[in-house]
Amino acid sequence: MTSGWAGQVLRVNLTRGEITKEPLRMDWARAYIGGRGLGTKYLYEEIDPRCDPLGPSNKVIFATGPLTGTYAPTGGRYMVLCKSPLTDAIACSNSGGYWGPELKFAGYDMVILEGQSPRPVYIWIHNDHVEIRDASHVWGKTTAETEDILRAETDPQARVAGIGPAGENMCRVACVINDKSRAAGRSGVGAAMGAKRVKAIVVRGTGAVRVADPVRFSQVVMDSLQIVAQSPVTSAALRGLGTASTVGFTNAVGILPTRNFQQGQFEGANAISGQAIAQSVLVRNKGCYSCPIGCARVTEIKGPSKWQGKGEGPEYETIFGVGSDCGVGDLNAILYANYLCNLYAVDTISAGATIATAMELAEKGYIPEEDLAELPFELKFGNADAVIGCLELMAYRRGKFGNLLAEGGYRLAEYYGHPELFMGVKKQEFAAYDPRGAKGMGLGYATSNRGACHLRGYSMSVEWFAPPDQRLDPFSIEGKAAVQKMLQDAAASVDSSGVCTFVTFALTPDKICALYNAATGETLTLEDWALTGERIWNIERLFNIGAGLGRKDDTLPPRMLNEPLTGGAVPGQVVELEPMLEEYYRLRGWDEEGRPTQETLARLGLA
Repeated sequence: MTSGWAGQVLRVNLTRGEITKEPLRMDWARAYIGGRGLGTKYLYEEIDPRCDPLGPSNKVIFATGPLTGTYAPTGGRYMVLCKSPLTDAIACSNSGGYWGPELKFAGYDMVILEGQSPRPVYIWIHNDHVEIRDASHVWGKTTAETEDILRAETDPQARVAGIGPAGENMCRVACVINDKSRAAGRSGVGAAMGAKRVKAIVVRGTGAVRVADPVRFSQVVMDSLQIVAQSPVTSAALRGLGTASTVGFTNAVGILPTRNFQQGQFEGANAISGQAIAQSVLVRNKGCYSCPIGCARVTEIKGPSKWQGKGEGPEYETIFGVGSDCGVGDLNAILYANYLCNLYAVDTISAGATIATAMELAEKGYIPEEDLAELPFELKFGNADAVIGCLELMAYRRGKFGNLLAEGGYRLAEYYGHPELFMGVKKQEFAAYDPRGAKGMGLGYATSNRGACHLRGYSMSVEWFAPPDQRLDPFSIEGKAAVQKMLQDAAASVDSSGVCTFVTFALTPDKICALYNAATGETLTLEDWALTGERIWNIERLFNIGAGLGRKDDTLPPRMLNEPLTGGAVPGQVVELEPMLEEYYRLRGWDEEGRPTQETLARLGLA
């Protein structure tokens, strides 16, 4: 019997309608931990990276970590992996809530979706019992409607992870939503699921996750909880105001992306800040499974407003995506847009940034009048009606412009002849930090294996948020390559373990490694833990190389390289990417084209 890992993989061949179970490859589990790393290993070994991401040859893998479903702090995470319909690179999107633990309780570490169903279906997993069921009655429905219907016909305590209309219509920024509001958000994983015609995976598990050393595990958990409670980030900022607590800071220092990254400060920031949410629309805070932080916000639009509704959010990234990046300072409109994104199941970052790209294209006169004439709103910065309207067009692919929006910001800007107005990397939109004011983030965006991403190497933690005596100059490129490599490798291990990245604001890698060892019975040293993260990062890179990506894709938009940011604390700054990239490749043990050398592959067990 395994500890930490459930020890079993569930395969669903949708073309043949076959369900099979197999033992987890424990040699791979020990080399790649679980979640992100193990899912990547399976994907790398089983698909051609050159395959059509919306075709039957792609696979969609739902992967948990060995700490998922334990009582480790924040032990509720799972990953959705596939070849990305948005980037054509590796896709690995992280979500919390309760679905991942429920899959472990049912006895599975991973679910692998293969082939393509001829009709809409959903997967019903109840411990050992697994069925492929017809989903025609929920096809076209929102995520909330779908969850209510499927729980009613399976088990009221079941957990549901699925897609909305955006995924069904293979919108390239579609995500997977579980528990009605938790999102595996980035890289278009919902489109890959929709292409397979899988509406949802419904799970009810009544088992438990066994840990190898219960006494030691309890000790490490209790120590970790004390550290989390004492951390000003996890106990005060995230618990008190959620991720929206970041709005005021980034705006004050001048790196809150505004109007498609044309500015770094938004005049309406105070009205959409964490404090504004707490004072006007907050109902309560909320946590995921085994979470001592509780960063999620349950909110409701109150008082007279053309926008009405209630739900979860918005997170900081959503406030940027459908707020400042689109020039919208109406908090009620941002909340309503957030609720729609959850119902349609679209990534709030990419959806908002795509709309911001469209707004700049329109304001600069690059979209022909005949294309704009079909829109029932004026496509311009600051128009909340345009944001709401574009979300609907995007999710349902309505009309020519809806089809273009559904392709994501890069393809939209490319279609209209101005790809330079797309603010992202590898066709994935930037997150909510302008890299001209945090140059390590610029390198992180450029080199992230899944396209622009802040969570793959969050150098904000050392460039702006660290104590003054530990902070690195955000405007300097000195030492940023080494920091990014360290942060990227560390994030890979954490994502694979099954805990949330937010817990790392309090817990150092040695503590998370200790949780892993006590749960699994393994004896990884801190050096082993770091090496495993490096192995995961490099196998992701190998997948991307196989898909045709390389140095040409490790870049930033011309605006970041050539147009100085003005205002706030960062006037006159651009990202000097090339020297950081050259040093980064050298530290990674890659050649000048960004390919791992044979020596590096041998050292990591990837030869």
